[in-house]
Amino acid sequence: MEPVILETARLTVRPLTGDDLDAITAACQDEAIQRWIPVPTPYTREDARVFVEEVCADGWRDETLFNLGTFTRDGGELVSSIGLHQGLTRPKGIVEIGYWTAPKQRGRGYTAEAATAMCRWAFETLGAHRMEWLAAVGNDGSWAVARKVGFTMEGTLRSRMDLRGAKVDAWLGSLLPSDLPSTAPSTAPSTPPSPLPTALG
Repeated sequence: MEPVILETARLTVRPLTGDDLDAITAACQDEAIQRWIPVPTPYTREDARVFVEEVCADGWRDETLFNLGTFTRDGGELVSSIGLHQGLTRPKGIVEIGYWTAPKQRGRGYTAEAATAMCRWAFETLGAHRMEWLAAVGNDGSWAVARKVGFTMEGTLRSRMDLRGAKVDAWLGSLLPSDLPSTAPSTAPSTPPSPLPTALG
């Protein structure tokens, strides 16, 4: 499948390119992203290149990972990376969403706005009937985004995720087509309840 470009009120959601490598590399130096997201650490520009030119490109070609970058329409700054995962290990019609947000772009509702557009695209184009969100227990920033999109928390899965070489418990949430808001999610800043640094994952 060829990558798509989605537009929201404030954002352009498009394929990542070589021009974005520096911004991706800078964002992934963030302590919170490295805490909650299984990115390489230390994170180098070569890691960004492999992600963009190999992981993302292969995912679209194989229709297993549909990853796009989120950018402000005013200024073109990198906001986030959002991926939709489907494959042989998931029942047909179930797609998992994952994301991280650049540090200075948090708290503005940007990632929820983009994730809503991507979930709607998955329902309409991929034929998904259920979106799933997984995050390590304690990643309150990720849950704040998922909740704003309309996900329902279903519970905690014990030892569900691999994170930094350890098996960790994970929160599971779901979104059905009928759960999507009829309008764009609120852009009001939200403060996650956890005092820990939070990333979107």
